[in-house]
Amino acid sequence: IWPEMDAFEMGVVVCKKTTVVDQIEEDVVDFLVDQFQKIGLIVDRVAGLNDEFLKLAAPVEVLMKAAAELQLKKRTHIGVDLQFEWDEADAFIRQSDGSLFSWCERFRCYNHMIYGIVNESDSAIILKSDSKDVRWEPGKPLLWKLEKEGMVKEVFPIHDEVKRKRLLKCWALNWRDFINQPLDEIYAYYGAKIAIYFAFIGMYTKWLFFPAALGVLVQLVDFGSLQFIILPFFFLCIILWAVFFLQFWKRKNSTLLASWQICYSVGSESAYKYMYSEWSSLHSSEKEKFQSDEWFGHMLRFRNDAIIILSIICLQLPFELAYAHLYEIIGSDIMKFGLTAIYLFSIQYFTQIGGKVSVKLIKREKNESSEYRANSLIYKVFGLYFMQSYIGLLYHAILHRNFMTLRQVITQRLIISELLENLMENALPYIKYSYRKYRAVCNKRKREKGMAARKSYFNSRVEKESFKPIYSASIGDELEDGLFDEFLELALQFGMVMMFACAFPPAFAFAALNNVTEIRADALKILAMYRRPVPRVSATIGAWLNIFQFLIVVSICTNCILLVCLYDREGNWNISPGLAAILIMEHVLLLIKFGFSRIVPEEPDWVKANRMKNATQAQNMCSKQLLRNISIRRGTLITRTPNDD
Repeated sequence: IWPEMDAFEMGVVVCKKTTVVDQIEEDVVDFLVDQFQKIGLIVDRVAGLNDEFLKLAAPVEVLMKAAAELQLKKRTHIGVDLQFEWDEADAFIRQSDGSLFSWCERFRCYNHMIYGIVNESDSAIILKSDSKDVRWEPGKPLLWKLEKEGMVKEVFPIHDEVKRKRLLKCWALNWRDFINQPLDEIYAYYGAKIAIYFAFIGMYTKWLFFPAALGVLVQLVDFGSLQFIILPFFFLCIILWAVFFLQFWKRKNSTLLASWQICYSVGSESAYKYMYSEWSSLHSSEKEKFQSDEWFGHMLRFRNDAIIILSIICLQLPFELAYAHLYEIIGSDIMKFGLTAIYLFSIQYFTQIGGKVSVKLIKREKNESSEYRANSLIYKVFGLYFMQSYIGLLYHAILHRNFMTLRQVITQRLIISELLENLMENALPYIKYSYRKYRAVCNKRKREKGMAARKSYFNSRVEKESFKPIYSASIGDELEDGLFDEFLELALQFGMVMMFACAFPPAFAFAALNNVTEIRADALKILAMYRRPVPRVSATIGAWLNIFQFLIVVSICTNCILLVCLYDREGNWNISPGLAAILIMEHVLLLIKFGFSRIVPEEPDWVKANRMKNATQAQNMCSKQLLRNISIRRGTLITRTPNDD
């Protein structure tokens, strides 16, 4: 008896039957329910206002069978990922909540089962519905056919109410412990990718308290004759803080993966690209084909990157400079505030268009894996946002050297952008949800046209969940989910406070306060306002780590320029001893950035020792089993050899 409970985790939206079908003929929904039950799924039929809903649950024995058919690899007690075997389930490590399979593994098993129902007969099966007949051909998947014909409208994961309410209580609504988060429970319920995001933003927020306190101290305290060295000292501390933060994040990431028993290596998907065809055994023509495809893929990526860069220079750069110039010549603070609000609101749609263009360009690239495609999209879209977020600020800092205006713009952007983001993130899902509910009630009333229609209400939670929006990225859900926007917001905030740290040190305090509320707002959003997200295979923050490291390098350059502008008050750009010291400091900080990143190991020693121990144990067991098999075969050969005497 396994400790897992049979909770409903998948929902299927089907067309509601309005007429009675002859008993001799097969009704579509009844036939689909019968097929689900034949493969071992538990089905609960729920009648909605306009559609019918099928809630699916799978006993652990059914999941074990599906995992064996999928040849799913799981971590064993000796630390090695092996193919799952039905009769050797005790050899595999369980999750932190006691279940045998993680949410990502269960979702894969559900998809395999419900989309794996095929017509195994020799003839087609005719299924009846209200509108038309469905011809199910031999060897074709049933659910895919019904989706194509419009009989099945949606298939989506649904919330487990017991676990969801527990997370609401101990996580989203737990304001007493506003920094610590139940990461193990988040991983068990949502998967590694979402858990890694909340681990990152939690650690980032904790680490922000140091530069926030230091920035407020630098801004409020008058250091007298030492005032001229305070900003360079603050800048040095900020760079060291950022370098150590990213290094310690890598350690935390590896620690989390070890505790969750996840094996991850960069480029693992592409490392086995030719695992079934050894390179040495390929013919010369095949080798040339692989090489030509490789270089053709590089050329496609280079072409698409060039298109994005040219579009930024030719289209977006004039727009950004025009905003910066208008802000400089406007005298009223209220008009400046309004201009910033209009600007930030308009560029949201402008950059979304650029993101959708990037998605179309990436589809034409020959990327090695879905991970490379997602990273390519992240780099392209962040390039658009990087230009629209910082070029106007650099204009104020370098050309006009108006640091009061620069501080006003930074403050307004930090406040307005966060307000707009929170408004769009929280209000839009509720508006979409309410609108879909309203349309469902209106359609019900149009069909009934009577007093009964006025009493229409939603009596099932699965129907309410079907009205909630999908947790997807603003540029589309083809390559990334909603975490794309969350990481983008953090990266833009990190770039804002880092690149202009010397101009406005208290910006770190604004960022810390925002992130404290952002953690709970994001938790409440995915628990209550969106559907349960589809789990995605990801064990790190991926390309975002490279973007954060890039922003550190850029911030070294921009802050040195700001210091030069502050100390060169005459505007002659003379290389006096003080300015020369700043330029020297820039080179020293760049060396520190790349040198100090090697001081802190990316992986704790206990994780390395545990991995080596598991590898040694697995090698010893494999060696013993191999020797045992050789001995048995040798003994069998000796007994079968005839005695010459």
